Amino acid sequence: MANGPANVERPPALELDSPGYVVLGMVRLGARSGYEIKQTVELSIRFFWTISQAQIYPSLKRLEHAGLIEGRDEPRGKRQRRVYEITADGEAVLRQWLRREEPIPFELRDLGLVKLFFADALEPDEALALLANVQRRSEERVAALSEIESTALAAEIEGNAHPLLTLQMGIAFHRAMIDVCREFEPRLRPHRPRRRIRGRAP
Repeated sequence: MANGPANVERPPALELDSPGYVVLGMVRLGARSGYEIKQTVELSIRFFWTISQAQIYPSLKRLEHAGLIEGRDEPRGKRQRRVYEITADGEAVLRQWLRREEPIPFELRDLGLVKLFFADALEPDEALALLANVQRRSEERVAALSEIESTALAAEIEGNAHPLLTLQMGIAFHRAMIDVCREFEPRLRPHRPRRRIRGRAP
């Protein structure tokens, strides 16, 4: 008796951690070695998700052991080098993860925003300087993202449109930060006296 339609995708029962899925996705996008994966991360998702070299190579070993990628030695001169390609099972596992209905938490750890939250403890000029630093950081991020837009456009031509989409979302996010900084800056200009905390000596 058949267990179901032959064309139903049945990926292996394997649960990866987030770095594992990131590495698997990068191999699918054409990053063939650990070094290339790190370089691709630096040019793309590092603006919203970080992965260290110490996570990449163990993930590659686990993925290869599980049959989700295939590796072969391809040394360059005296330097050892192993390159990888995604397998059909790897494609299936990646699609299963992307399709999974689960909460998608948004985690933002921004020391600049934390400092701004407490900036009423500063003199007005100091708070303005802090706000300017946050604005300048976003301006620099927009410039950095804009520089790699051509790479994302090239990926779209090759059939990978979503790196460009996420790049444009990142640019939009930081442009919004810049707009809010510019809008709020005039409100900090009047030199209002700081409110003293009750019970504290002047």
